[in-house]
Amino acid sequence: MKITTFNPMIVTKDAESVIKLFEELGFERRHMKTGINDKDITSVRMRYTGEDGKVFHVDVAEASVPQDITTMRMNIDNFDEAYNMLTEKGFKNSQGEKITETGSSRSTMMISPSGFPINITQHIKK
Repeated sequence: MKITTFNPMIVTKDAESVIKLFEELGFERRHMKTGINDKDITSVRMRYTGEDGKVFHVDVAEASVPQDITTMRMNIDNFDEAYNMLTEKGFKNSQGEKITETGSSRSTMMISPSGFPINITQHIKK
């Protein structure tokens, strides 16, 4: 399994205020995905490029959650391999056995035995 990106992801019921804060810090919206899991879930990818050329990302997802969740988004080249490796280490799929498939990606949030979440995503290249 190859990790292609690794960055923070904030899941909140008020994405616009979080996005606005990051825009004020110099981040720009890169792309948005809507209707995730056939629900009113939207994810926005944001990018910051420093004066030295270093690039940072943060993802902000709007969903019906009781409180904000900060997780790590880990893009990988092989979803099944990452899923199985985390499962073997005691992680549980936060959606039970459901995997989110959007046509352009496969993903799910995995929860460690201690409660730490990692969102794994494989982009489908056509």
